Amino acid sequence: MSLLILHRNPFEPFPYLDWLADYPGDIVVLAARDKFALFGEPVPEGDQGFTRLELCDDYDGEAVTARALELAEEYDVQHIVAHHEADLVRAAALRERLGLEGAWSADVEPFRDKALMKRLARKAGIGIAPHIAPGTAAAARAFAATHGFPVVFKDRTGYNSIGLRIPRDEEELERHLAEAFPGGRPRDDVLMEAYVAGRMCHVDGLVIDGEVAAAWPSQYQYELSSFAADPGPRVDLTLDVDDPLTPRLLELTERTLKALTPERTRLPHHAFHAEVFHTPDDRLVLCEIACRSGGAKIREVFRTLFGVRLAEFVTRAEAGLPLPAPPPRAADGSLPRPRCMAGQVLTMKRPGLVRSLPEVPDDPWVAGFWRYAEVGQVIAPAAGSADFLTAAVASAPDRAACERRLRALGERVRAATRIVEAP
Repeated sequence: MSLLILHRNPFEPFPYLDWLADYPGDIVVLAARDKFALFGEPVPEGDQGFTRLELCDDYDGEAVTARALELAEEYDVQHIVAHHEADLVRAAALRERLGLEGAWSADVEPFRDKALMKRLARKAGIGIAPHIAPGTAAAARAFAATHGFPVVFKDRTGYNSIGLRIPRDEEELERHLAEAFPGGRPRDDVLMEAYVAGRMCHVDGLVIDGEVAAAWPSQYQYELSSFAADPGPRVDLTLDVDDPLTPRLLELTERTLKALTPERTRLPHHAFHAEVFHTPDDRLVLCEIACRSGGAKIREVFRTLFGVRLAEFVTRAEAGLPLPAPPPRAADGSLPRPRCMAGQVLTMKRPGLVRSLPEVPDDPWVAGFWRYAEVGQVIAPAAGSADFLTAAVASAPDRAACERRLRALGERVRAATRIVEAP
């Protein structure tokens, strides 16, 4: 018996050998080679304590799936672990083909195919933006003529805002259509939406035995799509317990999870990350939801709130091991209350030669600090909303104090960072 891990992240946030110390079989890892340097880690050499560690140069290629099947046969794989959103469908298809326990394709597709997701959400009465899967440029033009500008284009199975485009007028639309539909060729992998004004909130949490066991909402203080043009600190922080939005966001997320979960799901335990617009006229509009933990440092924020490592929980669930204890519910039986407020402050990579970076702060309220470049390194611009230069997690007794701390820390990071034009 063995376990196969599909891994396209750095290893630092995923100490698998600690989490799986009681796993009774072999642990085999297929990892994306390029992700280590991208996140400031040395490319691992040897097996790093795993039974086998293989690094793949073309991690998105079909050769990785073929290699996973070969390793599954060689090691008698019984469990497959995958955390990154881009790996969920691959892992599900592998389990289904091999007849293994865990989520199969039908369980994860509602969380990956944004068109299917919105169809199921709308059927459940959940607010969503007008949208279309435009098979042709003509269909996209017709949608824009009906709903006006801006419009939003995204990959139906995309992640990290990669490929996200927001044309704001006809000229920008035509430029994008020329790229998206070269030669007028039809396609079915794009989703087009009407633009929703408002602040983006997100709800992160944990499902155990098909029920939400812990969850809490936060609010981005920036636009996710601005990652390539935003040189300043990007703050994201939790909502207070008594914020009127808090129960509304939690309730909407629970309804969405039920709407997207098959009646006989093979995914009873999982983390989730929901993104919801709060509009100027006080509506909640679902953007999308994933059956995995949030990116950036959302997992670390959640641990600060509840003492729970979402990735550890998912790893052990997918490995068929006993699960860590969830946080205790409130006295009235409602969802657990966080022990503090918390958030993250991020800066994005921008091109050039790194001359200076901030030191690790020693403030007692800083729960973690990460740098994803080195002084003297030439770096490229951010390629997605998770391509960070620095990241930090902080806490405070309430949201207002947490925001003050995060913004002050962000300014310190900005002042200590110097990137110049590369020679």
